Amino acid sequence: MIPQTISLKNAKIQGERIISPYLWGVFFICFLANVSGGVVSTIASVYLPVISAEMSRMTMGERAAEDVSAYINALYLVGWATGGLFWGIVSDRLGRSRALSLCLASVGIFTLMVSFAPSWGLVVVFRLLGGFAVGGVMVITMTLLSEIWPSETRSQVMGIVSVGFPVGIFSSGLINALVSNWRQAFWIGVVPIALAVFGFLIIRESSQWLFSKQLKSGKNQEKLFPKTPGLFYGAMIFGTMLIVLWSIFSWMPTWVQSILSGSDGQTERGAIMMILGGGGILGGILSGWIVKVLGERKALLICFLGVFGMSVFLFGFMREFSGWVYLGAVILSFFFGISQGVLSFYIPQLFEVTVRARATGFCFNAGRFVTAAAVFSLGMLVSFFGGYGNALLGFSILLVPGFLFVLFSAPYQSKQ
Repeated sequence: MIPQTISLKNAKIQGERIISPYLWGVFFICFLANVSGGVVSTIASVYLPVISAEMSRMTMGERAAEDVSAYINALYLVGWATGGLFWGIVSDRLGRSRALSLCLASVGIFTLMVSFAPSWGLVVVFRLLGGFAVGGVMVITMTLLSEIWPSETRSQVMGIVSVGFPVGIFSSGLINALVSNWRQAFWIGVVPIALAVFGFLIIRESSQWLFSKQLKSGKNQEKLFPKTPGLFYGAMIFGTMLIVLWSIFSWMPTWVQSILSGSDGQTERGAIMMILGGGGILGGILSGWIVKVLGERKALLICFLGVFGMSVFLFGFMREFSGWVYLGAVILSFFFGISQGVLSFYIPQLFEVTVRARATGFCFNAGRFVTAAAVFSLGMLVSFFGGYGNALLGFSILLVPGFLFVLFSAPYQSKQ
């Protein structure tokens, strides 16, 4: 008989054999969970000029609004990174279903609390806690789908679910265009709370996770992370893209405001966020098919080149607002969507079931600590670089080492 440790380690990811109504139900919950994560993550960015101006007047006296913006953006990402690691461990310990429901409920509660925050300090605290909860959404949903969906169509389905995040970005821009009061906008937290209830009632536990728990019973506790080069590989390729993209997405509405003249910027900020989301949606939808044609490595190389090229075009050449800004944002977000779809499918399947969620959480979120520092320092370095555009262009150079890492690192095979 084959030892259990060997059979578990080499077990293939088969998922269900047919796409049942139950699987479609899980798919829609996971998709909407990622939409909620996208909205919650970017709703503060699109309202940031208004929030920072109001809060700095109320509670900070002469301190610059940029300081408030930097804290709100950067500490949210610190919470996101920490939460991604935490919820991965929770998912491996408690199961995918319960972890997802708890995670979504936390997202909704802390988002709602922002609406009632009387000071910038509490806005930062609630955003930090909200980011901590959002950190688990993509980790758990992608881990769950990688274990239950039929292997023949898994890459396409996970690519589509990854589109949920840019749909959320688009939705935050739409909310900004329709709702001028930022406190009312944060009532969007009701949605993830409702999803948590539906997920608790509908989603069954992954059979692969249950099987892995049975095999582990009676053994010593497993190590926190697996000893595999795939862990470092996954963290590097996800993190290098993440640092630049999140810096751009966090500060692009403010950059748009800075190159406008004679406008309050609400329409343009909302439109640019919707465009960023729209391009990401298209890229994410196509990512599964692109992987089948090109493979993960070539697709990622193209994404690094595309994002870098559009960053140079936008932040290096656009000194006044025009229609070219919209076009550049569409192309940049298209490559962003492809990269997130490819990585969301590829990374969870580098690891065995017993540690898949925590390893995926590490890969998805290790780079967010650096991203938080980048976002925070960008706010402080705007005057040094001579404007938001120059600062964003400076951080975009980080895409070059990311591209070289993918180009020269040996790819790892997924466990399927």
